[in-house]
Parts: sequence; C-alpha cells; structure tokens
Amino acid sequence: MGVRKMYTVTFCRTIRSSSSMAAMVILLGFLLATLQITGVRSVGVCYGMMGNNLPPAPQVVSLYKSNKIDRLRLYDPNQAALQALRGSNIQVMIGVPNSDLQSLANNPSQAQSWVQRNVRNYHPAVRFRYIAVGNEVSPVNGAARFVPFVLPAMRNIQSAIRAAGLHNQIKVTTSIDLTLIGNSYPPSQGAFRGDVRGYFDPIISFLVNNRSPLLANIYPYFSYKDNPRDISLPYALFTANAVVVWDGQRGYRNLFDAMLDALYSALERAGGASLEVVVSESGWPSAGGFATTFDNAKTYLSNLIRHVKGGTPKRPGRAIETYLFAMFDENNKEPQYEKHFGVFFPNKQPKYNINFSAEKPWDVFAGNDTTTSTEESLKSDM
Repeated sequence: MGVRKMYTVTFCRTIRSSSSMAAMVILLGFLLATLQITGVRSVGVCYGMMGNNLPPAPQVVSLYKSNKIDRLRLYDPNQAALQALRGSNIQVMIGVPNSDLQSLANNPSQAQSWVQRNVRNYHPAVRFRYIAVGNEVSPVNGAARFVPFVLPAMRNIQSAIRAAGLHNQIKVTTSIDLTLIGNSYPPSQGAFRGDVRGYFDPIISFLVNNRSPLLANIYPYFSYKDNPRDISLPYALFTANAVVVWDGQRGYRNLFDAMLDALYSALERAGGASLEVVVSESGWPSAGGFATTFDNAKTYLSNLIRHVKGGTPKRPGRAIETYLFAMFDENNKEPQYEKHFGVFFPNKQPKYNINFSAEKPWDVFAGNDTTTSTEESLKSDM
C-alpha cells in the first residue's frame, strides 16, 4: 500500500420492482450454479517484509505451501525469497520498486540486467506470473514524482522479457490505486480523472497491445473508515442481506464489486475494454484504527475469498484473481492500523481460521426486497 488520498464517490439506491428483478436474479443464480470456474484455485497473498520480527524466507514459503496458497506477490526482487521459491510451484508476481523506475526507464541495459538477475536467473525453477512495474504511482498522490518513468520502464522490461522468450509466460504490468478514478457513480459511468489521462491512457494501450492485465489495489476498508455515516458496515464486509446500490438492472450488495466495476467502466471509456483486472491487494486491518476489529477483518477476508470465485455484476461468472494483503503483521509500518493487515502473526500462527481455497464456487444473490431511494456519498482515500 502506498500514500493514500481522498476522493468522493457517489452511489444511488433506486426503487425497483422486486418480483421481476428477483426472478431474473434467481435465474442468473441457477445458471451460474451449473457452471464451473477454472483458472483460479485459491487467492494469492502479498508477502510484505516491513517488519523486524518476520520469519526467514524458507519458512515463509513453507507456510504458503502448507496452507495451499499457490500465488504470492513480492514487492521487490528479494534474493532470499526468490531462492526459497525455487521448486515451490508457487506463482509469483514480482515487483519493480518505485525507487528503481528511473534507472530502468532511462537505460534499456539496466532493464535487461534487472530481468537477467531477478527473472532469468531463477526461471523456470520459480514460476513468474507478472512483473509489476511500480506500485500506486499516480499524478494525484504522493508518488507523482515517479509518473514520467512508469511507462518507459514497462517498455524496457517488456523488451527484455521478449528478448528472453518469456513474453507469453510472464506479463509486464503496473499496480494502481483508485485515486486515478474521477467518477464512480454509478459504476457503469466510471471514468478516469481528466488530469491523469495523459499519464494513464498510454499505459492502457501498452497493456492492451501486450495482452497484460491491469493490477489494482482495492480497499473497501478505507472507503468505510472515511465515511461510516453513509457507508454501512455490512456493505463493506459483504454481509448486506439485500441490494444496496442499483445501477440500471445491476444490483450491488457490496462495495468491492462497485469499486471494481467502476474501474472496468473507466477502462472501457479509455480504450481498455479488453483488459482484465487483477486485484493485487485487498484486506482489512484487525487493530489500530476505526472499525479494525478481529471479527471485521476475519469477516471481510473470509467473504472476499468466497466472493471472488464468481465475478461482479458487470462481469459475472468470471473469477477475480485476487491477492490478500498481507501475509504477516508488519511492525515497521505506519500509521498504527497499517501494522495489522496480516493473515498470520510473525510467529507463523494463523490470525484467523481461513480457508484460502474456499470451495464455494459462486456468490449466488438472494432474492431482492424492494428498497427505498437514497443517495450514498462514499469516500475513499486509496
């Protein structure tokens, strides 16, 4: 996670006929229940290292394997972690830190050396899936100084991966936060901010041309934390018992889907309709701030794992590749709540009883009750 900024999102709840809508949703649920999802066996988990009490990398990789977590996000090319991942069969998203972007952007040979040192030296013993070139770089957040270097670094890394003959196996991309979104109401009208289009539209074109997904860090927690008056806790935790937001004929029962679908709509308006979004971070802290309870965190994570098997209202029936943030509590992070996102304690004990490969294949919506009309102004500082 990077520096967080606030932006305003507005959603609307609209009165609908419960009979026709319920019949349609029940039919959809029946059809989805007859299908099987392929491709995503479990959620991934982000392996952050900002703690001074974390176990050594070989023990961490063993913990992933013993919990059947088959995908891992690594924020930088930590050599001990890469060495430990050899032969593990865990698929790896490896990050290019923001601090390295300028050198890789300005010097293609530096990009070639980076790929040789951190990818080719380990492939195929390490199963690389993505290279995330930069994390949460945006013209409108605290990482704006890196904006000129993201796309050139992506191009140089892509050239190095292509020269290695790995471009069909390893996809080059970048990870964003949602400060890039300007309009999110309703989700179908999602659009990027005008002042980021010059930066981000060429990145979208790069991803489309190379058939790479976009990585996005999506945190309903921060939206709820900043506006609990207008956002209900059940809507943020996937526990609402009825549709909260109507967008035409699409009903939203959780904030995660609304945020992701707003991003899909924004991509469609910017020439990225063909792109898939990988949720490269999502989580809920268990202590240290507003609504950061053990029960809330467990509820969010458990429901997220089940929910992403079945897609969103805009793209139903398509599993959402998702990475939980994070593997461990990290005591070197600030503010206080940032220390408590782990699904494990640093002593490797599980914080929650979570099944990382939840077997429930679909989120089948229950019948919808008639709802009253209201507007909800949602804030997020992601």
